Amino acid sequence: MEDEVDRLAAGWRRALPDVDVSPLEVLSRVARLARHLERQRSVVFARHDLETWTFDVLSALRRSDPPHHLSPGQLLAQTLVTSGTMTNRIDHLETRRLVRRRPDPDDARSVRVQLTTAGRRRVDAALRDLVARENAILGTLDTTQRATLAGLLRQVVAPFDE
Repeated sequence: MEDEVDRLAAGWRRALPDVDVSPLEVLSRVARLARHLERQRSVVFARHDLETWTFDVLSALRRSDPPHHLSPGQLLAQTLVTSGTMTNRIDHLETRRLVRRRPDPDDARSVRVQLTTAGRRRVDAALRDLVARENAILGTLDTTQRATLAGLLRQVVAPFDE
């Protein structure tokens, strides 16, 4: 089976035979997969009236322990955006009644962002749909192959997360 990356690498080997283009054979496929995944995720999230960023915030809250609330700083750390961006996102989600701000029980000067029942239902349904779609994408791989691929990708990505 030949794919677009095989053709791309072959073209570079002809054009620059002295350059080792083997990294392209891995990372160009990762980049192409990322673009395909982003499109698929956008379709799934749109079915649930969400965008990628709204899913990111709601899922960070959903993964937290009950009562599913985090400080804006904790949300910043999990979603890697600026504080101004996070404030706008929380405002937007609060307007949609998917989250609410509550006083921080440990610090009266701070707030906690809490997932509402509607937000929980929305993110749970979106995740179920997303996992089904991504399971189909990985359908050609068996359990062992998936674990191997996950381990190899973890090795490559881990230094960036540190």
